[in-house]
Amino acid sequence: MTSSPRHSVSVAGVVVDDAGRVLTICRRDNGRWEAPGGVLELGESFEDGVRREVFEETGLQVEVQQLTGVYKNVSRGIVALVFRCRPAAGSARPTAEARDVIWMDADQVDTMMAPAFAIRVLDALDGGVHTRTHDGTNLVAP
Repeated sequence: MTSSPRHSVSVAGVVVDDAGRVLTICRRDNGRWEAPGGVLELGESFEDGVRREVFEETGLQVEVQQLTGVYKNVSRGIVALVFRCRPAAGSARPTAEARDVIWMDADQVDTMMAPAFAIRVLDALDGGVHTRTHDGTNLVAP
């Protein structure tokens, strides 16, 4: 008997300010720079999950604007839905999940983030909707 594949669904918010900079966190668990996000809870809408995750990781309340991409980590079976957001209230700060929180421009995103996570941010900045696959660090060819 073979078991069915199992997947986890995550959400992330690419929060863009009026200057075109993106809110990023340095995760406490692995030290990587990423857009804030995490596992979607049962019974939670995608948008509510994005708002909750961004707030938990940065202290910032956001307005969710649009879906910008769907990304699959083939190594771990995680499907992430990424949404472009804008700041709504509060100010960003480090939290229990983020040891640092900073606003980055696109060049910083490209140099400071692993390719699999930088592309999510860059995709959100171009206004399209994308689907991509990665191994947790690097993009995997379709």
